[in-house]
Amino acid sequence: MSRRSSVMPSNTSTNSGVPPAGDGGQEKQKMLLSAETGHFSMVRALHLADLVTELNGFCGVMSVLSSMRYCLGDPHDYGAIWSALGFMPFGLFFDFMDGKIARWRNKSSLMGQELDSLADLISFGMAPAAAAFALGVRTNVDHLLLAFFVLCGLTRLARFNVTVAVLPKDKTGKSKYFEGTPIPTTLSIASLMAYWVSQGWIQEDLPLGVIAQGTAFEFHPVALLFVLHGCLMVSKSIHIPKP
Repeated sequence: MSRRSSVMPSNTSTNSGVPPAGDGGQEKQKMLLSAETGHFSMVRALHLADLVTELNGFCGVMSVLSSMRYCLGDPHDYGAIWSALGFMPFGLFFDFMDGKIARWRNKSSLMGQELDSLADLISFGMAPAAAAFALGVRTNVDHLLLAFFVLCGLTRLARFNVTVAVLPKDKTGKSKYFEGTPIPTTLSIASLMAYWVSQGWIQEDLPLGVIAQGTAFEFHPVALLFVLHGCLMVSKSIHIPKP
């Protein structure tokens, strides 16, 4: 979960409408997004780092669609579920690279601030939950537990956007730590699910089986991993040092 708003300080524009030097491109981007300049003005407003962030979101969407494709196909054909799990680390790669590119180009992006969180929610929130559903975590209670996990990720990203400006900073202006575990750490669960697939522990053979089977409270204990991770993401007391 990169943060690109702190690449350059944001200054106000001059009265002439010309963005001041050193604004990291934010004022120019504001002008392009707000002006009536045609259908493709938004595309022109995107920075290179924003396009890389879009690739993160693309990986997340492809992961979700691959999980859906697995649900519609032969459960013994693991190709689609491997694709679903494989797109997630590629999303992490692009999530890491967008911040690197923004710092390399010395440009911050107002769009990038929002795109980053939205892409992370898809790639590291919805995608793991969809993969778990595809693997057999599908009871009504499972749905509630997976929804809790995704909403924790959503809340954690929103809190990050709000509090990043007030968290303690290092000499470079970056926050010293994350509050709660960053949402990309959900790839640890994706790695575990990949191991289950490699062992054939899916559908009726999920580890730990089913609790309260045949009742309205039936659920898979492995879904509690998502609940635990959701709680870690929204924790206020856990501080993860930034690399």
